[in-house]
Amino acid sequence: MKLADLNDLLVLRGAAHRLTLHSRGPARALLLGSHRSSHRGRGLEFEEVRQYVPGDDPRSIDWRVTARRGRPHTKLYREERERPVWLLVDLNPTMYFGSRVQLKSTVAVRAAALLAWVAAHSGDRIGAAITNGTVTRCIAPRSREAGVLPVLNALIELQPTSPAPPPPHALHSSLETLGPLVHPGSLVLALSDFSTLNEHDDALFSRLAAHSECRLFWIIDPLERAGLPEGRFRGGFPGKIRAIDGRNVREQWLAAWQRREQRVTALAERLMLPITQFATTQPVEQALEDLLRASRTAA
Repeated sequence: MKLADLNDLLVLRGAAHRLTLHSRGPARALLLGSHRSSHRGRGLEFEEVRQYVPGDDPRSIDWRVTARRGRPHTKLYREERERPVWLLVDLNPTMYFGSRVQLKSTVAVRAAALLAWVAAHSGDRIGAAITNGTVTRCIAPRSREAGVLPVLNALIELQPTSPAPPPPHALHSSLETLGPLVHPGSLVLALSDFSTLNEHDDALFSRLAAHSECRLFWIIDPLERAGLPEGRFRGGFPGKIRAIDGRNVREQWLAAWQRREQRVTALAERLMLPITQFATTQPVEQALEDLLRASRTAA
């Protein structure tokens, strides 16, 4: 399995032309997901006030106009043409793993690159916080290729090149770095295997979701979910390779996966964040095309 290179990521520009992060209808949940939500704060431009009708968001009621006219009125907004789109990309060493087709890190790098191209073609500004567990690279949002190319270079530079134990706070440090930089109304796309997700990360995600759109992209490998089959295997990290009996470790392996699954699912449900799984068995171009086409159809 090979690492992603810059040429791979540049080629993805062509696939981005037929995709969009924007829905055709009013501001609502982006991409595919069952949760409806409004853009908040900056990212929306005030358009008009009209009389309230059933189904309008009560949070948009203009109380001054309501008091003056004696009937409920609501504010209408339209999306700003250029919205900051932030990519939060976790490339900690646990992402250097793949039992089928490609590494998890390759999925994350290619998916982030394609999302960056899609956002640029949609007229949005692209920024990123990319971490390899020890270094976090922050790139301020910029439009068009000027925004995409620095992100692509950082993705290539920070992708893991060998397996290693994950730093315990890999995701946490990048969330702390990104938090103060995200303005209300931004879109945050988080790509990770969430292997280091903990309660402290939950609080930081909660702050992001309070004033911006957030979506989780969970990078997985089928072997993580299914566990090792019966038999003898060699695994571990450089300098710490050991023999593993599939039957003996299966129960512990599956329990660890279930704990991760519960943490990620609980976070998404509590904050009403749409979540999408990307598997190492599926090309990211196909996965994203299916996802964003479904978003446009549902709009």
